Amino acid sequence: MRMPRRGFVIQARTRWLLVGLALLFSLVLLMYLLECAPQTDGNGSLPGVVGESMGKEYYQALLQEQEEHYQNRATSLKRQIAQLKQELQEMSDKLKSLQEKKSPKVNGMNYQGTKEQTSNDLLEFLHSQIDKAEVSVGAKLPSEYGVIPFESFTSMKVFQLEMGLTRHPEEKPVRKDKRDELVEVIEAGLEVINNPDEEDGQDEDDGVGDRQLYSENDFIEGYYRTERDKGTQYELFYKKMDGMEYRHVTLFRPFGPLMKVKSETVDISRSIINIIVPLAGRTEAFAQFMQNFRDVCIHQDKRVHLTVVYFGQDGLSEVKSILESVARETDFHNYTLVSLNEEFNRGRGLDMGARAWEKGEVLMFFCDVDVYFTAEFLNSCRLNAEPGKKVFYPVVFSLYNPAIVYANQDMPPPVEQQLVHKKDSGFWRDFGFGMTCQYRTDFLTVGGFDLEVKGWGGEDVHLYRKYLHGELMVIRTPVPGLFHLWHEKHCADELTPEQYRMCIQSKAMNEASHSHLGMLVFRDEIEAHLRKQAYRTNSEAVG
Repeated sequence: MRMPRRGFVIQARTRWLLVGLALLFSLVLLMYLLECAPQTDGNGSLPGVVGESMGKEYYQALLQEQEEHYQNRATSLKRQIAQLKQELQEMSDKLKSLQEKKSPKVNGMNYQGTKEQTSNDLLEFLHSQIDKAEVSVGAKLPSEYGVIPFESFTSMKVFQLEMGLTRHPEEKPVRKDKRDELVEVIEAGLEVINNPDEEDGQDEDDGVGDRQLYSENDFIEGYYRTERDKGTQYELFYKKMDGMEYRHVTLFRPFGPLMKVKSETVDISRSIINIIVPLAGRTEAFAQFMQNFRDVCIHQDKRVHLTVVYFGQDGLSEVKSILESVARETDFHNYTLVSLNEEFNRGRGLDMGARAWEKGEVLMFFCDVDVYFTAEFLNSCRLNAEPGKKVFYPVVFSLYNPAIVYANQDMPPPVEQQLVHKKDSGFWRDFGFGMTCQYRTDFLTVGGFDLEVKGWGGEDVHLYRKYLHGELMVIRTPVPGLFHLWHEKHCADELTPEQYRMCIQSKAMNEASHSHLGMLVFRDEIEAHLRKQAYRTNSEAVG
């Protein structure tokens, strides 16, 4: 007797839904008729009275205004009708669902199956979010602005690109939700590492005592980025203090619980980096570069090869002397000097440096003589480039003119003391794509640099776009261990208009922060104010 009563209730609901649909359709029709009816204005002028004094232009403007008004209203009505159609479709679907529930097959067993199906559908949706996101494979993008960059973080600080007027390039996460998020992610990564499952390729039969456990202190660095319609991706790296192996965990939050994408052991102990530096003149800057190279690459990392591609003859002997001196003092002979007696071309220099390597596959770091890097950056380079899968485009922190930054001091401090991430000391060079880590085979596969580009700038953007248009994943993130040192920049008259614009833009950006530039612009006004204040103070003292 209960099933007929249930059918009666559903039939009543169906009738009310139909009535509601009819009323809704009538309301839409009424709105359309009211909006399309010609409007009258009680204060409007009659033709031949005031209109004659207004002239023909007045009526043309009035007609155009009315036409634009009706076009806008028509567009608005079309949009409302489309929304109402969508609502009607949703209500129809609900009606269909109610009719299906009238079936006598509804019982406890089927209800349990529905719950299980809903849970399975949810899991399928969450996994589809991972498949649609750029997590495991790269996506073809239309331009360099289509990349969603990562932001990097450690257990204490976040290094971020978008600062606005209040945020800093390096800061502790102030908001509680951001702190809690990063803590949760680091702990989730530890859970994946310390309690592996079969998918991680580790034997679960091994006792916990036989397995090396990781803690929060073993977290080295992480990257995260959010695709707003899919979720947040996290790349986490852990390492024991006395070990050489890194543990890499990828997590994804598809606007819900974190889901493990993969967990793997990354061995970079034998990964050689070929650092390629194109150069013409600037021997003093090269001597400073080699001092950093000696400290970081020879004494600390010990897994690098240096390739210097030198253009021209002026200064070539000095560069040879610097390299030979470093070789004698440190017993370092893993370097190659390529000499080209032609005009400087950065793309050609890097291309020649890549092709000069004759030992098979190798990870390359395209570098400039004005760049300062740390041993930690070299490991980031190794961890974020993978042949056939990933290329690494770190965002460099570019230092401002030290003569302006430290104008209140007798002289600027040593370079090592200038390497700080502050608003007034530098900025994340997110418009630069010259510093990159990529494998030689990937570089050759995409065709290398466009060697038709002459002079300053442009060649790095062309290469960057080649990767964006391909299948490789581009890892773009600010890196705390990579600095661009300030140097005087000259924009030659021979540059193309586009290159000259880019050069001037770079020159302006490199000089000083917004506040320091403002102080320079208003220096005369400030000095005049100080003179007036001093005069007023002296006058009051005399009086």
